[in-house]
Amino acid sequence: MYSNSLIELDRAHLIHPVASYRGHEQQGVRVLASARGATVTDASGRQLVDGFAGLWCVNAGYGHDSIVEAAARQMRELPYATAYFGLGSEPAIRLASELAERAPGDLDHVYFTLGGSDAVDSTIRFVRYYWTARGEPRRDQFISIEMGYHGSSTVGAGLTALPAFHAGFGIPFDWQHKIPSPYPYRNPVGEDPQAVIAASLAALRAKVEEIGPERVAAFYAEPIQGSGGVIVPPRGWLKAMGDLCRELGILFIADEVITGFGRTGPLFACSEEGVVPDFITTAKGLTSGYVPMGAVFMADHVYQTIADGAGPSAVGHGYTYSAHPVSAAVGLEVLKLYENGLLENGRKAGARLMAGLEALKDHPLVGEVRGRGMLAAVELVVDKKNKTPLPAEAQAARRIFDRAWENGLVIRAFANGVLGYAPPLCCTDADIDAILERTAVTLDQTLEDPDVRQALKD
Repeated sequence: MYSNSLIELDRAHLIHPVASYRGHEQQGVRVLASARGATVTDASGRQLVDGFAGLWCVNAGYGHDSIVEAAARQMRELPYATAYFGLGSEPAIRLASELAERAPGDLDHVYFTLGGSDAVDSTIRFVRYYWTARGEPRRDQFISIEMGYHGSSTVGAGLTALPAFHAGFGIPFDWQHKIPSPYPYRNPVGEDPQAVIAASLAALRAKVEEIGPERVAAFYAEPIQGSGGVIVPPRGWLKAMGDLCRELGILFIADEVITGFGRTGPLFACSEEGVVPDFITTAKGLTSGYVPMGAVFMADHVYQTIADGAGPSAVGHGYTYSAHPVSAAVGLEVLKLYENGLLENGRKAGARLMAGLEALKDHPLVGEVRGRGMLAAVELVVDKKNKTPLPAEAQAARRIFDRAWENGLVIRAFANGVLGYAPPLCCTDADIDAILERTAVTLDQTLEDPDVRQALKD
């Protein structure tokens, strides 16, 4: 009765993100009841390995008592403090300091948000303010990448380049432009790393020239394109794009909402290539998903320009819950956990995950395995030579997710037949092995689908 009543209440009242409303009404919700480590338990008692860390955010894993205690202690002492009026709280001040100390280069200033979408929105406002302060208000054109994801807010969703986030919403805006994704597996220039990098550099140069070099404000890129299908650019791509932005005189924003805080190995994926962007956006792993929080890291030269431009006037951008003391207290504790063993465990677990997924490459449906650290994907095809994706009739997003669930595994199943993995950094060898074994079973079951078998013959 407990589970059934919740299903009906959900069906009647709760709007789910990025869902077919009618489809969800028909299928009903799967209620999660508890979690520990890398395992979640649903309302019926079924236990599953969470191979996606919630929404690639529970990087530390579930059930850390020290995180719960940090939040409870802060709630008792000071549950809320505004950062308006020159006020603040110790946890927020200390977290900003700790993060700035660890950020690449001169990203010394931190503005806190509630999550990734409003972090991206904040950068758009800061970028516009920066160029106005520089005496170049006509720099109001923004460039991002096809298949990229930069949030679901009204403005950020226009930088996002996934059709579902545009259809019916009247976006993107005419000042939001795109260049092709690097996507090595399906790049027209082939999979050679240098060719892929050269193609992206040429595309950005051409787009800036097309718009007008004096009009372009900023370029946005994810170190790994998450919601586009875990697309991993070649090593050196991110640095090359950042260097080109500097050459062209435009700001470079690295969106690390997914890749930050150990997801690819280090705290920041940018640091793997020595990249120092003008902004970094983060969220998700910042608090390991335990409470909402995002952050914008701002380079010192940007901060100084905005500060000088405003002079005695207020910079008119703010949120009620910016620098929330409870979220900040959680962020401080999570940072300790990362540096006291979780980052190292994540690196080891990530190596085991990637090796295990690579071992699946001989499966008839596996076209490519790609990833870095605890962020990976398996792309399914019905023709390896021609890289033919699964047929639409296979309903990859629905069927594969459902099968994996029945097999005791939570993964991301994309509509194009890509399986996404982002397990918690706390995973044991047994957790990783369970992910791999249950993936193999799910692939074998998918291979038996009549429409998939027919597509293999065709």
